[in-house]
Amino acid sequence: MDRVRQGRPGFRRRFGAVLAVGAASALAVTALAAPAQSADATQAGAAAADVNVAKNAGFESDLSDWTCAANSGAAVTSPVHGGAKALKATPSGQNHAECSQLVKVKPNSTYKLSSWVQGGYAYLGARGTGTTDVSTWTPGASAWQQLSTSFTTGANTTSVTVYTHGWYGQSAYFVDDVSVFGPDGGGGTDPVEIPAVPTGLKAGATTPKSVDLSWTPSSTATGYTVYRDGAKVASSGGASTTVTGLAPETTYEFQVSASNAAGESAKSAAVSVRTPKDDGGNDGGTVPKHALTGYWQNFNNGATVQKLRDVSSQYDIIAVSFADATTTPGQITFNLDPAVGYSSVADFKADIAAKKAAGKSVILSVGGEKGTISVNSDASATAFANSAYALMQEYGFSGVDIDLENGLNPTYMTKALRQLAAKAGPKLVLTMAPQTIDMQSTSGGYFQTALNVKDILTVVNMQYYNSGSMLGCDGKVYSQGSVDFLTALACIQLEGGLDASQVGIGVPASPRGAGSGYVSPTIVNNALDCLARGTGCGSFKPSKTYPGLRGAMTWSTNWDATAGSAWSNAVGPKVHSLP
Repeated sequence: MDRVRQGRPGFRRRFGAVLAVGAASALAVTALAAPAQSADATQAGAAAADVNVAKNAGFESDLSDWTCAANSGAAVTSPVHGGAKALKATPSGQNHAECSQLVKVKPNSTYKLSSWVQGGYAYLGARGTGTTDVSTWTPGASAWQQLSTSFTTGANTTSVTVYTHGWYGQSAYFVDDVSVFGPDGGGGTDPVEIPAVPTGLKAGATTPKSVDLSWTPSSTATGYTVYRDGAKVASSGGASTTVTGLAPETTYEFQVSASNAAGESAKSAAVSVRTPKDDGGNDGGTVPKHALTGYWQNFNNGATVQKLRDVSSQYDIIAVSFADATTTPGQITFNLDPAVGYSSVADFKADIAAKKAAGKSVILSVGGEKGTISVNSDASATAFANSAYALMQEYGFSGVDIDLENGLNPTYMTKALRQLAAKAGPKLVLTMAPQTIDMQSTSGGYFQTALNVKDILTVVNMQYYNSGSMLGCDGKVYSQGSVDFLTALACIQLEGGLDASQVGIGVPASPRGAGSGYVSPTIVNNALDCLARGTGCGSFKPSKTYPGLRGAMTWSTNWDATAGSAWSNAVGPKVHSLP
């Protein structure tokens, strides 16, 4: 928004989930007596830790380094034991679907061989050891189970074939997280030490449908898995995450494990969390199913000067523009501009109360074109949440609007908004007004933030102006100022993870309200009909309709008033009559 213009890890757990309950206990079940090594060998062993000499042990690189007889094997994404992929091999006729790999080993050394299997009959073994070849098997299971054995290499053995296979006439079997654990034979490896179990798991901001979790990081971890009541519910590349999709007034137990290429640690101690009562839902309390949003200018830039009481009743959400930055990073304040004509702050507060009594939501917008507020650390996130909530209490604002046009850090803005939601409760009205470039991809900071807070988000009213040409969801380029520009770009959000109720169309109220991109109310209404009903479309027509579309937004109520309220009088009834 323009204050002066007249016119938004993964990780892959690949190897050695054999150690999932701790290195000592897992190795104990596979230990076999190995011949004593010479003193020289012992000293050499002390110089380097044992490693997993298998390559692509979790099949994350499909069948790289593996050979499957008669093309009987393939990498699949479900079921998996760790990471994103596993091996599926299917016996057929006289082919028992063997998949094998030649690994480099040291002579006169003991290796512990293991893997996780599921499905039909599954065998695991090693041949060409130079001593006694080994194998083990299971008749199959519906859940992952571990096969393990060990072998000792001969005096001249430098490579061994490890293999897995099924059995004739039996169903497909699955294999994941193969480990050939012993001295490095010169072939190289990934790290083999699984991370320590995370400690310090605790719950932070909790809403009726979500909870923030954090923990003390494990030094060698590359990722973490969060469990809710024993089931995996989230992954994180850092030592915190937000779990969504919870039910109000429900008790949950959460645990977290740490992972790297070696595998996954045991789960942490559990923390119990009870979600609060949902006394109105995250729909913003009084925000209707279809809503019209307008920005109210707390300054005089040539548009009609208004008091809040003068704002058209067509507007359901009124965003007071704007909050001001302080010298404390992340902290915001609000200064009522004398130019808008209020005799006192108390008079302004009374107008807010009156609008709320009439079923409207008055929120505080943060940012704008000239905004300098930055939330890029834990401290600034907390400062933002605390100061925003204090302003809500002082003035009676129903929530906040995020209109940071000079950059946004999704990690810390997410933390800030969740802390605010925990303070304000489920009736918080949370809106966003990103620019078109911010919502071209889900990888953008604004889009990431919107998805991160989807469970507490009211609506994203993207600014379809001051933009220039942009890509639509069909990959075609559209120029601003047309129905197609509005609908094809809205489609990106609608198909990119936001609910239809969280998507609104933001446009200027008059040609003077923006530098470019003004469209008549007729075009706005056609775009609303196109998205919600499938009528009134231009050359772009979405593949489905979105009857839950939240509505539309304008900059500003003041420019709307300057033009005789033509915009709100035309677009408001259309929004309120959407299906």
